[in-house]
Amino acid sequence: MSDLNELYQSIILDHNRRPKNYGPLEGATTRRHDRNPACGDEIVLELKVENDIIADVRFTSEGCAVSRASASIMTQTVKGKTRAEAERLFTQFHELVTGKLKPTPQEARSLGEMAAFSGVSRFPIRVKCASMAWHSLQSAMRDEAARE
Repeated sequence: MSDLNELYQSIILDHNRRPKNYGPLEGATTRRHDRNPACGDEIVLELKVENDIIADVRFTSEGCAVSRASASIMTQTVKGKTRAEAERLFTQFHELVTGKLKPTPQEARSLGEMAAFSGVSRFPIRVKCASMAWHSLQSAMRDEAARE
């Protein structure tokens, strides 16, 4: 295993064991509960959007390490971003896990911890695990926009 793959594996395992932004969010403006019927992974994602900015985001989940780590990294990545910025990050992450984006070392650095999922495309069954939280985020943002 390459040093980079070992680093990515350790990032995923760390976020699974000690997820960031885990637990209920008091004062959430949007709440999503989603489930992956293929494997049983579940997530409850809560957002607090203020003036088009994701002021806070938290989640609870049941599922595999890939799913929980992805949710943890996603919450860190989008907190403080506008909905438009979060939508661009969703697109970038989706392209990464589906293999449409093959980041150069410089691009991988700009992706931050999201880059840990660059190898997921080699395991198609895991793409849904990695992207579930991001799809929940996209749906939550659309729910939020529909209420405005």
